[in-house]
Amino acid sequence: MNQQIISDIRRFNRFYTNIIGLLDQHILDSSFSLAEARILLEISQAEECTATKLMGQLKMDKGYLSRILKRFDNDKLIIKEKSPLDNRCSFLSLSEKGKKVFSKLNESSTQQIHSLIKDLSVEEQQTLVKYMKKTSQILSASTKPTASIEEIKIRHDLKPGDIGYLIYLHGIIYAKECNYNHQFEGYVAHTLYEFIQGYQPEKDRIWLTELEGEIMGTVAIIGHSKDEAQLRWFLIHPDLRGVGLGRRLLDLALDFCRLKNYRRIFLMTTGDQQTAIKMYTKAGFVITEEHPVAMWGKSLNELRYEMAIGD
Repeated sequence: MNQQIISDIRRFNRFYTNIIGLLDQHILDSSFSLAEARILLEISQAEECTATKLMGQLKMDKGYLSRILKRFDNDKLIIKEKSPLDNRCSFLSLSEKGKKVFSKLNESSTQQIHSLIKDLSVEEQQTLVKYMKKTSQILSASTKPTASIEEIKIRHDLKPGDIGYLIYLHGIIYAKECNYNHQFEGYVAHTLYEFIQGYQPEKDRIWLTELEGEIMGTVAIIGHSKDEAQLRWFLIHPDLRGVGLGRRLLDLALDFCRLKNYRRIFLMTTGDQQTAIKMYTKAGFVITEEHPVAMWGKSLNELRYEMAIGD
């Protein structure tokens, strides 16, 4: 058990509790507690909302929730409708009065949060939200992608720091997933250095994927001759896998090759990259070479795949 981590979490808990206390005291500015406001929020958003669903969603004691719902009912803030399938179950919704009360609470909450972050820069606000999302994901043990394909930005203009971050991203992801050692990071650094030194936008292109300003993946095309190009550095952060981003990046790369009239594309990979290989073969690549190698601290099969795209 890491005592420093526990100490750091406790320190954050004390800080966050103070923030929550501030919100509870000043955001609502009404006769409603924060818990009551959350219940109104859930009822306003949920489809076929029931007391059982609220207990599960809010992790709230049944007796405590019942008392709050009884108060809401007495104050005519909610409407109860018996389920047509089960008379023991009632669907909950906000009455017109309840909607007006919730709207006022919601506006007060919005104003208080605004006052909390108004002195932060746009970049600081985006960073705050990003790490809030990451905290939620980690603590909920979510295995789902953190974003939809629509939220992901793809660009092909290189900015200062991009190449350095791509080297870092390759190093940490391949070390964790494939157990590659530091030599792999050196290999990526060397090849990206060569790419930058010889970069010619009329024949080369590198795409970078971003989520909330952070690079989360890449793919590139390098033109080696009038007819032949190489696909390189195809990488997607684990958090963005499963949303169709890989297929989209490959499509962009292949479309660029067709635009530049390349007739052949090749790529080099290793036998342990089965997920990527499935994508390559589905796109039309076929294996042309295979031989064992010892590199990056492992014994691997190096593979060459090619694809003809000419007429």
